[in-house]
Amino acid sequence: MSLSRKIIVVGLGYVGISNAAVLALNNEVVGIDLSEERINLVNKKKCPVLDPDLEDFLLSKPLRLSAKKHLEGSVERADFVLIATPTNYDENTNYFDTSTVESVIKQVLNLNAEVTIIIKSTVPVGFTNKMNRIHNTENIIFSPEFLREGKGLYDSLNPSRIIVGERSARAREYANLYLEVVKNKKVKVLFTKAREAEAIKLFANTYLAMRVAFFNELDSYALAGKINSKDLIKGVSLDPRIGEHYNNPSFGYGGYCLPKDTKQLLANYEHVPQNLIRAIVDANSTRKDFLADAIIKKSPKTVGIYRLAMKAGSDNFRSSSIQGIMKRLKAKGITVIVYEPNLKEDYFFNSPVVNDFKSFKSSADIIVANRLTAKLSDVPDKVFTRDLFGTD
Repeated sequence: MSLSRKIIVVGLGYVGISNAAVLALNNEVVGIDLSEERINLVNKKKCPVLDPDLEDFLLSKPLRLSAKKHLEGSVERADFVLIATPTNYDENTNYFDTSTVESVIKQVLNLNAEVTIIIKSTVPVGFTNKMNRIHNTENIIFSPEFLREGKGLYDSLNPSRIIVGERSARAREYANLYLEVVKNKKVKVLFTKAREAEAIKLFANTYLAMRVAFFNELDSYALAGKINSKDLIKGVSLDPRIGEHYNNPSFGYGGYCLPKDTKQLLANYEHVPQNLIRAIVDANSTRKDFLADAIIKKSPKTVGIYRLAMKAGSDNFRSSSIQGIMKRLKAKGITVIVYEPNLKEDYFFNSPVVNDFKSFKSSADIIVANRLTAKLSDVPDKVFTRDLFGTD
């Protein structure tokens, strides 16, 4: 085991807390977040995001992990600062809103100009070099994460690969922090330049979005042509070059990463000929139009939305595809009600939240479920879903 390091993790969402937890096995880690609730939960060894494995990990492992609101008093003696703050896509600028990352970089360098900063947030290609240039430093590195919501701990301990956007001794030192704790000691580690690492993240997520879009369009074809979509997908997926994974239809790709990453990659193609990337972005909207029309043709007066999260085991509503279905139905004057136990509010975008499940089921003419559940087995004739395999 190498010498213990002092590590700061800024942003305690599912990326930040997953990284903080695994690194705290062998290092002293301080998590920084603006949310007092998240800070208190972490200091009580509770998980600030929905991840059962991580919840147990925080409680049962001897982690050197604490949380606070401000960088002062901690970053001055840190070896690494990991930034895991959100970078939403701004439709007006066709660019990630990197303001939170930029703000953290400025604060960190004002307190400790020598510390190595690792950006985990997804950023546009060229962002890391730009930050180094603006701040007259060489201490900012990009290292992409590939964690799934609800599986952050598992993916941190069982990474598909480790990628660091610099070829240097400190880049190897950073990678070794993870190699010390991951279960697969033979995991592939790739050191690249910053721009390549940034592009790897965007292209990887866009490929996943492309796969979702492909099977969704296959499913749309099957629906329109009265073909058994499940059999069609099974037959196509038996080709080992395609595979029986990531092939379950949905209402579209959603969540933290895929929608914004595909749009950012498209923006990066501004001066490069392309057709496929634009098609991937457009396909998501087309899929929602098609399925919303299929629901509208059934002439329901009230449609119930069963859960807002994009997949099972997630508490994330952001950019979930089912919200796109909601908007299209409401635009046609259809009453929409929502069943979502994680919502404390009485309304979600002006749609009533009905968390009495029996009342919800009886009130809806059609129940739209992105992912099917046994809880709806008593009302099969009401359920509209494209979940064919019971997986995400």
